[in-house]
Amino acid sequence: MVFLWFLLLVLFHFLPQIDIAVSRAFFVPATCPEANPTRVCGGFTYGRDALYAFLRKALFYAPAIGAVALVIALLNALRNPRSPDSTRRIKNYAVSLITLLLGPYVLVNLILKQVSERPRPYETDLFAGPLPFVPAGSFAGQCEDNCSFISGEAAGAGWLVCLIFLLPDRLRPVLGPAIIVVSFVTSAFRVAFGGHYLSDVLLGWLSTLVLFTAVFAVFEIARSRKNQP
Repeated sequence: MVFLWFLLLVLFHFLPQIDIAVSRAFFVPATCPEANPTRVCGGFTYGRDALYAFLRKALFYAPAIGAVALVIALLNALRNPRSPDSTRRIKNYAVSLITLLLGPYVLVNLILKQVSERPRPYETDLFAGPLPFVPAGSFAGQCEDNCSFISGEAAGAGWLVCLIFLLPDRLRPVLGPAIIVVSFVTSAFRVAFGGHYLSDVLLGWLSTLVLFTAVFAVFEIARSRKNQP
């Protein structure tokens, strides 16, 4: 999965026209107030729609709701350590919460978005903004804070998919598809609203799955060593 992440990064870096074409599909051009052949005017109109804006805001809190539910479940499991599968459930809840902290919050929002310097689509001169476009992974843009690479909301949406593995078998067919829809729609809104490029969303979404796998592996290795004679 790590290989896939870097493969996508290389693809979008050397084929930036993919990002541009996808964002352009959601951009509605307009006539500039003054005649200037080099200036682009218009906007990402989906973000101005009241219904879509409401849905995006509602879905924004889905990872926080999932985190609260996990904390409650973890506390209940810790209160009953002798119940069946308590050790496994405690480990799974801990892995998920650590992944949420390290992924969307630390890696994405506190590190990458602060140092990547990639402008968001609506900030670039290709889409009526003031800054030049830079491809994914270049770290040579002019964004100063809360930049586009990579998407924090998409990373949170990817984390929601990890929760499917924690659901009881009887609930996965019921809740699993709904979680996947919420995850995909949340990520799609970021592209449609001009807040992120497709590469930001895909790499953000996948980054959480990579971290989830890594944290789970660390817990398993620690457990195996602890059980060794």
